[in-house]
Amino acid sequence: MLLYKVEDFNPNYRTEAFDGREFKGLDVYAGNNDEKIGKIDNGLVDETGRFRYFVVDTGSWIFGKKVLVPVGLCRIDFRSNRVYATGLQNKKQAERLPRYEDGMSVDYDYEEEVRNIYRTPTVEATPPVEASLPVESTGIAGVATPVSRPQPVVKEDYDRQAYTYEKEPAMYNINEQDHQDFKLYEERLVTSKSRRKAGEVTVGKHVETQTVKTTVPVEKERVIIERTTPTETRISDTPRDAFQGEQAMRMEVYEETPDIRKETVVREEINIRKEVARDTVEVKDTVRREELDLDTEGSSKINELHSPDDH
Repeated sequence: MLLYKVEDFNPNYRTEAFDGREFKGLDVYAGNNDEKIGKIDNGLVDETGRFRYFVVDTGSWIFGKKVLVPVGLCRIDFRSNRVYATGLQNKKQAERLPRYEDGMSVDYDYEEEVRNIYRTPTVEATPPVEASLPVESTGIAGVATPVSRPQPVVKEDYDRQAYTYEKEPAMYNINEQDHQDFKLYEERLVTSKSRRKAGEVTVGKHVETQTVKTTVPVEKERVIIERTTPTETRISDTPRDAFQGEQAMRMEVYEETPDIRKETVVREEINIRKEVARDTVEVKDTVRREELDLDTEGSSKINELHSPDDH
């Protein structure tokens, strides 16, 4: 059965596994204690996409040696960024494991050499439990809650042609009973703003007519005739123009009349603009929140651990 590095099988494993959390680089501890033995270097999946092994770089613990640990023998704790290799109990056991090299072909004989280190021939095999899910369908979700107390299996004479990982569920399958995540949900108000048309203002102009009166000073000429009686009425000589028949004098008389014309002038200027008035609007709604109910029996003790982000 062929094995692939997880990124070679599915380049999008980071977004599909562990709710987007990266498992590479997590610190690895032997058994369930605080003895750090290295870091997760990679993961191997089979051709169906099921997670089978963690590649553990032991660093200075065993001089840079990389070894394979079946996923069923590990427990991931993302809160503390730790992986507990519950099937790898001590340094002597790790020294017996064959070295894993990047790019090497992992065949049946190599896997058997690895499996034989983790097998214990003195107890009965573990009953089957739920298998891990394919990477391509649900990510590596099954790896998040592996069995924390793996049960050893009986060493059998396996046939390389008939061997399947389901024959050793304690190594490759996931037991949800020993490691469960129980999530409490709550609803929160998420506010946003949308821009909508609240009205419209139309500014235009129209023409009105009216009668306007004004005064214009004008001048008019008039003829004034004054008649007087001279003091001396006697004339010694007859004037040349006397008694010449009809005579007339003409005098032109002028007057001013108003001329009316119209001109266009700017009476008023109108400036149109928009201003933004800011206000705070209070919104409210009913939200739900889940609270944890604990029901213990007997002398059971419970220690609640809170993450640093909890308030």
